[in-house]
Amino acid sequence: MSIQLTMERKTIQSIEPNIADLANGWLKSHKLDYKLEQESVNSEIDKALFDNFTKNGGAGANRPDVKLILQDKNLDYFPILIEYKGYKEKLIKLDGDGQIENRTAKNEPNFKNINSFAVNGAVHYANALLHHTSYTDIIAIGMTGHKDETGKIQYKIGVYYVSKSNLGAGQKVGEFSDLSFLAPQNFDWFIGNVKTLQLSQQEIEKLKEQREKEIDQSLVKLNNDIYQNEKGLGENDRVYLVAASIIATLGIPGKVSPLEKSDLKSSVENGNKDGDIVVRKIKAFLDEKDIPIEKKNLILRTLENTLTTENINKVENGESQLKRVFSKIVDDLGIYYKIGLTTDFTGKLFNEMYGWLGFSQDKLNDVVLTPSYVATLLVKLARVNKDSYVWDFATGSAGLLVAAMNEMLVDAKNNITSPQELTQKELKIKSEQLLGLELLSSVYMLAILNMILMGDGSSNILNIDSIKDFDGKYGFGKTDSNFPADAFILNPPYSAFGNGMNFVEKALGMMNKGYAAIIIQNSAGSGRAKEYCKRILEKHTLLASIKMPVDIFIGKSSVQTNIYVFKVNEKHHKDEVVKFIDFSIDGYTRTNRKKASNNLKDTNHAKQRYAELVDLVRFGSTKLNVFTQKEYYEGAIDPHNGADWNQTAPTDAKPTLQDFKKTVSDYLTWEVSNILKEQLRNHENLGK
Repeated sequence: MSIQLTMERKTIQSIEPNIADLANGWLKSHKLDYKLEQESVNSEIDKALFDNFTKNGGAGANRPDVKLILQDKNLDYFPILIEYKGYKEKLIKLDGDGQIENRTAKNEPNFKNINSFAVNGAVHYANALLHHTSYTDIIAIGMTGHKDETGKIQYKIGVYYVSKSNLGAGQKVGEFSDLSFLAPQNFDWFIGNVKTLQLSQQEIEKLKEQREKEIDQSLVKLNNDIYQNEKGLGENDRVYLVAASIIATLGIPGKVSPLEKSDLKSSVENGNKDGDIVVRKIKAFLDEKDIPIEKKNLILRTLENTLTTENINKVENGESQLKRVFSKIVDDLGIYYKIGLTTDFTGKLFNEMYGWLGFSQDKLNDVVLTPSYVATLLVKLARVNKDSYVWDFATGSAGLLVAAMNEMLVDAKNNITSPQELTQKELKIKSEQLLGLELLSSVYMLAILNMILMGDGSSNILNIDSIKDFDGKYGFGKTDSNFPADAFILNPPYSAFGNGMNFVEKALGMMNKGYAAIIIQNSAGSGRAKEYCKRILEKHTLLASIKMPVDIFIGKSSVQTNIYVFKVNEKHHKDEVVKFIDFSIDGYTRTNRKKASNNLKDTNHAKQRYAELVDLVRFGSTKLNVFTQKEYYEGAIDPHNGADWNQTAPTDAKPTLQDFKKTVSDYLTWEVSNILKEQLRNHENLGK
């Protein structure tokens, strides 16, 4: 019977031509200027579809069944992409979270779904436009159907909005029984509905997390490709090439056009080599940015050193190495910047690129960048909000400042209802409310590039010695004013004095109020930085000491770290309650496989644990849920000791009745076992 059923299924014919005829008839009746598969809408869209990978995963053109562009009453343009299928259950394939399932479990394109389901194909095409065009709002439509037993066509339509605001994932617009919503008289009503679609912050965070996993996978793939196939490129070259390529493709609307792959001609003419073209585009971009001239010149000099070398511009088989690598970077990573994803990108890039060879340069042995989820934890522990002024005295790639900026922008969005006021606040956050200091020039470059890519918080990233040279003033703009810091976050170089507690003492000493959260080698709190700790407690309060997992920096460092949380400018009293938390089991399982798609897995309620940790530090034992009294302990320290910051919950050594019963039980089991063994030996001896 199953064989017969299989044969019946194989004989089912697609009615895609009938579906196309029906839907195109509707479009024609509304006098819409639609284009079929082989026809051109405009050169920008045609090129985007051609450049993007095909539904089957190869190179070549993408061809939606129907394409058109419509304009609303505000004169905004909306590309419409329509994909037809001709089978009963081929409208849409969703994942367990109700999202379009266009990625596999390994965060690779799911070409089977993209090719088989109408909506999935249309959303795939829409992402090609997000990636390769200036359009940021696209309507993706899928339609499929079958003939019932009477020969009548039964069809279904799926309509999705794909945009920067939903990170390209797509949102269902509503239920529709035909395409009349595209008719001129109905289109403004339809777009009005589209503009009311909103994702919750939780949904946005989930999508962001998924996209970040995709970035990680793309970086692994890209680095592996460059490392294996592109000879002569060192670690710094690779980092700078990726950053330069993305800056060149960002563009500034109405002022600087994004660099396209086709703009690189692989010419051997002096002044017009591919490197020269990329440098000119970056210069044009930086000229439009309001950043100090010295910083602009430093960026150009640094990137130019990589972009204009002879080897990278050498033309072989009609193509330079630079163009080849640029094309790979744009194809693998470009989408994440077109959709405006904010993440510690150069930190991820730095860790990935250097992961292959290790931190080979002596000074970089002390550069261990903070994982993004730990950076976010520090930001929350320091109580950062939209009005905070946040600084970091050893900023590295600016990962902590990126995390702070994200938290501030989310808080602003949630609390400011005026669009104009929100825009002004976002600009102020990026230009005035963040300050970072980094001594190593090569790592300082990463921080600048990171914040420029985030668009743009690089203004007050300073290349100076935090301890010796920083006077507390702004580095740009209000250079005569002190930066009014009220939140301090830090992951210091552990080779510094007191494991880095010297940074903490100086930073807190320059603050009038607020909170601080630092992650540091825990020996700093158990005697290694005793004098620093005592001096800090003379002016500031230790609120919490958190023991972190030993493998938090897996692959980079294996030192035991603690997070210390402070209240600024309030002396620590001997009776002050300090919250000691054992967070060595944080819910994540970490691995260090170079080609793995995901080296960080939530295997034990990690997100819940991190959220509860923040609540415990702020509100105390009333928030205990996942944690127990064994992991959470409220105790006290001696402000004049300086070596008692890493306490654990005391254990009760008094034996219980249950302990006695277990001991007796264990003894009797052992005794009986011995008697049986002795009897067995005697029996064997008698048999001999």
